[in-house]
Formats: sequence, C-alpha cells, structure tokens
Amino acid sequence: MRYGEFLLINKNQTHSSYLPQMIGQIAYCVEMISGILGLTGRKGKMAMTGLARILGAAMISAFLMAPVAAAENSPSDSVGQWSTELFFGDESEREAALANLAARQNIDVAATLILAMRYQGNPGAIAEVLSDLAGERLINWEQAMLWQEANPQIVPHPSYRIIKVSLFQRIDPEFIRFLGGERSDREKMEIRLEEITWGGVRVDGIPALDNPTLISAADASYLKSDDLIFGVAINGDARAYPLRIMGWHEMFNDVIGGVPVALAYCTLCGSGILYETEVEGRDKPLVFGSSGFLFRSNKLMFDRETDSLWNQFTGKPVTGPLVEADIELVARPVTITSWENWLAAQPQTTVLSRDTGYRRNYGSGFVYSDYFASPDLMFPAIVGDESEVKRKDFIFGIQDVGIAKAWPVKAFTDRGVINDAIGTRNLVLVGDASTRTVRAFERGDLSFEAGDQPGVLLADGTSWQVAEDGLEAADGRTLGRVPGRLAYWFAWDNYMGGATAELFTE
Repeated sequence: MRYGEFLLINKNQTHSSYLPQMIGQIAYCVEMISGILGLTGRKGKMAMTGLARILGAAMISAFLMAPVAAAENSPSDSVGQWSTELFFGDESEREAALANLAARQNIDVAATLILAMRYQGNPGAIAEVLSDLAGERLINWEQAMLWQEANPQIVPHPSYRIIKVSLFQRIDPEFIRFLGGERSDREKMEIRLEEITWGGVRVDGIPALDNPTLISAADASYLKSDDLIFGVAINGDARAYPLRIMGWHEMFNDVIGGVPVALAYCTLCGSGILYETEVEGRDKPLVFGSSGFLFRSNKLMFDRETDSLWNQFTGKPVTGPLVEADIELVARPVTITSWENWLAAQPQTTVLSRDTGYRRNYGSGFVYSDYFASPDLMFPAIVGDESEVKRKDFIFGIQDVGIAKAWPVKAFTDRGVINDAIGTRNLVLVGDASTRTVRAFERGDLSFEAGDQPGVLLADGTSWQVAEDGLEAADGRTLGRVPGRLAYWFAWDNYMGGATAELFTE
C-alpha cells in the first residue's frame, strides 16, 4: 500500500482516538473552572487560558510525534517520505527530513513547512528553511500563513494533502467527514486546503442550538437592558437571541414565522447572518453545525445531510458534494440591538432561554470578552486598507448584483439616518452606533430624515414607521427592507472586497 492510501483511509493510527477526549478534557476543565465556577475576572481568565495553551500544546505535540505507520506503509517517493518524517518521525528523523527538504530547494513544500511551524517542535529551524525558499523573512506561523494567502499560485506537493488530512484525523477522527477522499481534492474545492486551519475545537465542539427553548419577555429577567441581542421578526413572529448566549453556540437552527432558518454567528469576524435553509431541489431544510475549521479567521460551518463545508460569510458550500450544486443561501434581515430597544419595539417577542442543555457561563460580557476588546485577530487573515476603518471596526455591508458596499457603524454616531445608494439602487440606512444597530431600506426617489420619536422617519411630508420587514408610511405606502450583514472590517474586506467594492465615507 502506498503512503497516500494508508494516511487517507486508516482511521486507527496510534492513539488517534484518544486525542479528542484529551482536548475535550482540557476545554471542559477550563470551562468548568473559569466559566462555571466563577473565575470570571480578567486575571482568572488569563491564567486559565495560559494553562490551557500549555497543556494543549504539550498533548498535541506528544500525539503528533507518536509513531504513525509501519515500514510497509512508508512513502514511495522521497518528498512524501521526508514530509511524513517531519511530522511523525522521531527527533533525528525530523531533523534529517527538514535538511532534505531544504536541500531540494523547491517551493512546493512551503505549505508543508507552514503546517509544521504550527504543530511541530523547533519552529525556528523550519522558519529558516521556509524563509530561504520564499525569499523573504517569515519568523512565525502567522506571518507564514499571510504569505501563503498572498501567493495562491504556489501549488503544494501532492504529499501535503495526505499529511494534512492525516494530521487533522489524529486531532479528531470526525474531521475525515469533511476532507476525506476527493473532498480534499483541490480541483473539487472552492477554497485552498492550505488555508483551512483548525480552530482549536472538535466537530460540534461549539454546539449549535437546534429548535432551542424560548421564553416570554416577562420571564427573561436574566437580561440587562443594554445586553445586545439578535432580533428576528418573520411573519409576525418576533424573537430575541442574546449575544451572550449565542457567543457560546454560534449557530441556531429554528423555524421562525413558518420559515426554516439558521443563524450563523462567527464571533471571530463579528458577524451573525440569518439564512433560509430551504433550498430548491432538496427534500428538507438543511441543518447546520460548526466544523471546528476556519478559513481566513472565519468559521466553516457544515450541513448535517452531506457534510459539505460552507463559508459562513457567503452562504456558499466550499467543499463536499454540494460544491457543484450552485447553491447560495438566501439571507434574511437580522438586527443587532439592545434588549431594551428590541422589547420596546416588539413587546410580544419571545426570548432564547438559558436552559440550552449545556453548562456555560451566559453572563453579560463574559464570552470572548478579551478578543472583543482587543484590536488583534485571533487567527491570521490579510487585512486591506485601514486608512478609514481599522480591522476590527464594525461595518454594515450590502452585496448587490456585481457590487458591494460597506458603511462604518461609527458613521451613525452623530446621525441616525443616511440617504445613500449602492450602484443605482437608492437606500436609506437607519443606525445607532451605541447598540451596533443598522437597518437598510429601499427609498426610491425619497430622501429621509429622523423624526421626533424613536423609530419614526420623515419624507415627502409623511411620517414613516421603521419596522423589521420595511418602512410603513402613515398613508399606507411601504418600502421593503434590504438584508445586509454586520461584521468586522477585515472580514468584509477579505470576502467582499475588490474592484467592485465601495466604502462609504463622509
């Protein structure tokens, strides 16, 4: 058997089945100690995070260095053999393998070296070899990943795919569902395998909420007036999903107002997008979960029917059997606002219960608080022009046919209404920077201004009420709402940027 066949189909490599349990134990201990038992202060969380990183790194290194294959399963070509030894050999074999890869002087092993920088010992030596091949100084994994993103023309050696799938399979055997066999064939993927990174959790390690329990507004005493919520209203069915809960789950699958939907929330890119899950030609709605993988610091979700991976930000499948199905999920409007504001506008709303079936600290300002407060990204992604907005400034973006436009949320600091357009489509945007709230509506030839009361606009001598599905004039006229997405600038610029992209400026 050739090495590729062995590494792609063997699910019983040494100790592989135990690694997810150990990762789970680390996460469980940190969660139990820092989250559940009350170490909620900054120092307490930092201490527990540091301990988790030390334990996690030690355990993963031990597993990756364990023997993986007998001699009969060894690679038949030299590059594949050296690459395998770089990851799974003993110390002397790893040193020899790195020297051989360096002497070969071919850039096609760059992806393998970058992967090794993250998971193997002695990243400094690996960085030196990679820097020599790349022709520029790359001192750590983060820099190397940015360089790799910027150089899509470099095609990895065939052994890279085999090594990476084997590595992921050791971390969690369930990862094979997404990348096994032809699923990781670069010709059948919409994104590069080199840019798929492990986010630190197993499959469903961030558990989705499926048809979660809802309670009345009167029973939602756990919420503070300034807690932010995802507000959704469809066909008169209004619901509030607090960010302090959704940050732990990042996904819900539900039926709202008779419409099957999923909210995909990527905490890393600050974006929660509501998608319809009924797809033409499929017998039943898709149900989504979190794969544990990332692409350019954005979560890759998966559907439970086909195990295809999907880009959370675009609503398109990127690996698996649905890639060729030409599917793009339809986005529906969702609003981030304060609980106080939502309740005032939607007094009959129901609210996500804290009784989710999981033990988490659902307290205000706890989940991801350090990341949200930091200007830095947690995982590498190229960031474009930051002269007007910084990487983690919030923007509200709309994508239309062949064009995309973003409005910085801070533009609504001193004014609540912006009359603008995307291409030839006239829009009015109503926002509140203090609650991260932006809604967009069609405006035709009208020009709007803020009214005297919250949620009221004025145009053409008539008052218009701001509703979740559109603007409603006192004389009966209506203007429809336009779906958009709130996100950090880096995410929007990375996924929607380009020659047809615009940024609103004063």
